[in-house]
Amino acid sequence: MIQRFFLLFWLFVLPAWLPLPAHAAEGIEFVEATLEPGEEGYRLSSRFSVELPRAVEDALSRGVPLYFSLQAEVTRYRWYWFDEVSVKAKRKIRLSYNVLTQQYRASIDGSLHQNFANLDDMLSLLRRPGRWLIADPGALNRGGNYTVAIQLALDVSELPKPIQVSAMSSDEWRLSSGWNKFSYRSEAK
Repeated sequence: MIQRFFLLFWLFVLPAWLPLPAHAAEGIEFVEATLEPGEEGYRLSSRFSVELPRAVEDALSRGVPLYFSLQAEVTRYRWYWFDEVSVKAKRKIRLSYNVLTQQYRASIDGSLHQNFANLDDMLSLLRRPGRWLIADPGALNRGGNYTVAIQLALDVSELPKPIQVSAMSSDEWRLSSGWNKFSYRSEAK
């Protein structure tokens, strides 16, 4: 009887306590971001971890374009009223796959177009969207303390209608980093 107990313990209970092997997490996770002042204005650099779930990757490989929205908001705390929104910026990134030419294509705001040989190279554009000009030089008060919020998310409303219906009820299609915030102090001169 005791031998059976130990056998059952080793077969069923002990494996539940052992850590699972690490897998690459599917979805979008925020890694880091910085806001840099310059002569043209304020540039936002960001980095995300992006792994597409199988259903999303399959849809892309069948020619369904994916639209991702990169949003940034810079606010200043006010004790007497709502926080002041100093800057709001949005960028649309379109990812697609041409089945005939077997090439991946990405475009940012409909202007920058770039072709890629494989999916991982194209996803590097999402992982590091580049230094993005979000505000004019005088948009932030000198010496002010600000909160910068950033989010990268799949825009399900841009999907074809039949896919939208299944995407609304599936967790695989809910790709978002969520709003991630960091503090920024504008340089005083």
